[in-house]
Amino acid sequence: MKISGFSMVRNATKLYYPVKASVQSILPLVDEFVIALGNCDEDDFTLQEIESIGSDKIKIIHTEWDTKAYPNGTEYAHQTDIAKNACSGDWLFYLQSDEVIHEDSLPVIKERCETLFNDTEVEGLIFDYLHFWGDYQHYIKSHAWYAKEIRIIRNNPGIHSWRDAQSFRRIPGFNNKDYDQKENTYKLNVANAGAPVFHYGWVRPPQMMQKKYSSFVSDYKGKENAHLFMKYKVPEFDYGNLDALNFFKGTHPAVMQSMIAKFNWQENLDNAKHNENRVIHKHEKWKNRMLTFIEENILGGEKIFTFKNYNLLKK
Repeated sequence: MKISGFSMVRNATKLYYPVKASVQSILPLVDEFVIALGNCDEDDFTLQEIESIGSDKIKIIHTEWDTKAYPNGTEYAHQTDIAKNACSGDWLFYLQSDEVIHEDSLPVIKERCETLFNDTEVEGLIFDYLHFWGDYQHYIKSHAWYAKEIRIIRNNPGIHSWRDAQSFRRIPGFNNKDYDQKENTYKLNVANAGAPVFHYGWVRPPQMMQKKYSSFVSDYKGKENAHLFMKYKVPEFDYGNLDALNFFKGTHPAVMQSMIAKFNWQENLDNAKHNENRVIHKHEKWKNRMLTFIEENILGGEKIFTFKNYNLLKK
């Protein structure tokens, strides 16, 4: 059994992505790690960051992004497929560059891959998500945020990244263009991986978070139209009051320690508690807070009225 890791990225260091930690977190588990590295800006050092890992398992594919040809975030899926198609493993382990796996989970994940290897009904594995917000001590558990997602798939040419690369689908006869299509696509049959993904996509200094958000909107809507779709039109991103969130009592992956040591924006977070004019985040809205309470306190964590892009098997 061979496992390949894969990812795609552009401007990771410029936008404060923990790309090095992400790659390092699963290197001990995988036989190779393929990363599609987009055309980064001159003031970005993602290539050097990846090369500094110093592993011969890493294979870099240099790519050009075209968000006009692949609008509404589908360039993310296109780039993900480029990396996926270069993988040679039996199982393919996808991590976005703001996602990290804890070292304690690696034996669990390997065991699941081995156990399910010959069970061809299982097309992938889903992971639980820890969405950190603002700092490394608070995380979101909300009806408004996805609780699980597919991160390991079989090396099947009919399986593709889907929409904005959050997930995967089986797309027979895919034209490698329409990544947001739903018709004639099929959800994967998956089993639980039994491990969490540490998602740090919303942990950045407030100015960097705003820069990342602006870049995100540009990738979806084009640079010339981005200003029309900016929800947060401020110099610094406002995380709001973190006291209402869940407090993390566990340990972070060891590979994240250097990033965590850089944390220096506590004063910004403290000031944000008193900003009454900020935009309300989706997890703070009354409807989502009510549904979250029902899910967590009455339904044992079971999500209701949400879209799940997979068929969960009891394996």
